[in-house]
Amino acid sequence: MSLKLHGLRISYYTGKMEAYLRYKEIPFEFVTLNPDRMRRLRRETGAAQMPSVELPDGRFMTDTTPMIEWFEAAHPQHPVLPDAPAMRMLAYLLEDYAEEWLWRPAMHYRWSYAVDRAHLGRLIVDEMLADVSRPAFLKRAFIRRRQLGEYVRKDGVDPNTRAHVESIYLRILDRLEAIFAERPYVLGDRPSLADFGFFASMFRHFSQDPTASAIMRERAPGVFEWQARLWNARGSAFATVPWGAEATGVEALLADVAMAYLPYLNANARAWQAGQSRFDPCIEGVQYRAVPVSQYRVWCLEQLQGRVRALEGVARTEVEAALDQHACLAPLLEIETPASRYDEGADAPFRGRKVHYQNRRD
Repeated sequence: MSLKLHGLRISYYTGKMEAYLRYKEIPFEFVTLNPDRMRRLRRETGAAQMPSVELPDGRFMTDTTPMIEWFEAAHPQHPVLPDAPAMRMLAYLLEDYAEEWLWRPAMHYRWSYAVDRAHLGRLIVDEMLADVSRPAFLKRAFIRRRQLGEYVRKDGVDPNTRAHVESIYLRILDRLEAIFAERPYVLGDRPSLADFGFFASMFRHFSQDPTASAIMRERAPGVFEWQARLWNARGSAFATVPWGAEATGVEALLADVAMAYLPYLNANARAWQAGQSRFDPCIEGVQYRAVPVSQYRVWCLEQLQGRVRALEGVARTEVEAALDQHACLAPLLEIETPASRYDEGADAPFRGRKVHYQNRRD
């Protein structure tokens, strides 16, 4: 039995995992999800989310970051985590920021614009719901209505916040374009975990969805080139390429992390601790209303904190200095105990976890 990757060809996180397995040169079989297979994933993993990896021994895994950590330990050749502690921490921080912070603009561009909504509604129906015995036009209408409601309107995107949501995408395009004018990958001359974090949205959403793709090709052709370069990258080609000791040129990205993303994670964590299901975060001076509280993102904050606190001696000093240099240390450690209660058995990426917020499906 070969390794199987369960997902969809239009999926945010599935594309990230595909690119990682391709880079690691780990053979896999792609299994296209349909409603029956999605129900099976729920039984096997506790969550109907994609992608999921089915190992040759029959075990199932889900959640891309823990899965990548598992594969890095099981297949240490061609690593994506830098050797230097500070560089490694920045890779984790940028990956988390890229995945979670770009989710909202990725969903917005895909479902708010009529041409994108029509295009993606058709793709999802053709890929995932082909066997569902309903008229195609009804299935497409259902998908368009569901995705726009659940992942855009109910996620705080409205006429008052729309410009800010779009500015997040435009700003990160500019940040990455400047980096790729100097080097081929986010942290240096070889791909790192940070690249795969940005790839999640940049490949399957922003580089392919009509409106966002047109913006990328015009505004940031270097980013458009990078996502194709990473898709085609193979780890064996980088065996002799050294990791740098420090990351340069990412200051602007880390400023966004410090001033926008980490304050958002803290506000979300406080809302979670208060038992709220929705909260009203003010992000960069823009007031959002009734945004869902994400237990998963409380866990993201918890995980980032844990990576710092697990270090000792010189490594801890180096990491804290690097984070403090970019004003990220104080907001990262602002909440002493986020208490997410997510993955309490430390089972990730294997089954046994409970998801209380939302299934990350696109």
